[in-house]
Amino acid sequence: MNPSAAPPPPPPAPLAGDRSVTGAVAMLHVRDVEASARFYQLLGLERQNQVTLPDGTPVWQWMGRRGANVMLSRASGPIDAANQAALLYLYAPDVHALRAHLLAAGLRDGGPFTGAGPLTTSTVFAVSHPHHMPGGELRIHDPDGWCLLVGSTRQPIGAWPE
Repeated sequence: MNPSAAPPPPPPAPLAGDRSVTGAVAMLHVRDVEASARFYQLLGLERQNQVTLPDGTPVWQWMGRRGANVMLSRASGPIDAANQAALLYLYAPDVHALRAHLLAAGLRDGGPFTGAGPLTTSTVFAVSHPHHMPGGELRIHDPDGWCLLVGSTRQPIGAWPE
């Protein structure tokens, strides 16, 4: 250690009481709030609060169920699906059953995700089994190109340390 170097500053004190963040929820800009709300209902989320224009057009929608929440907000400009620089990571007990449900509801079958080819929307890909999610992980692209990854909450015995 260099004796002339100043010691590192102490870590900040943790926030207490009402000054700390107690939750977070993603807000996605979408072309059509109603169409996106119908899509997220396919994933089991329920419509909660909604804001509409005087003509009844929805411009904001809260979707949620058992701690899984997302806000949908009508975009003020064009959405470039190829440049969605975020993804949502969700969890479900049975990703294979969820995939079958989404295919039956009319989403496109993207087969195994390779990352090649044009960006797709309203597409569900084959379940993969990456190292971090041996019970299965499902990739979905919503109507605006947002990427959703759904990890299985049912992991093989010994997959995660106790």
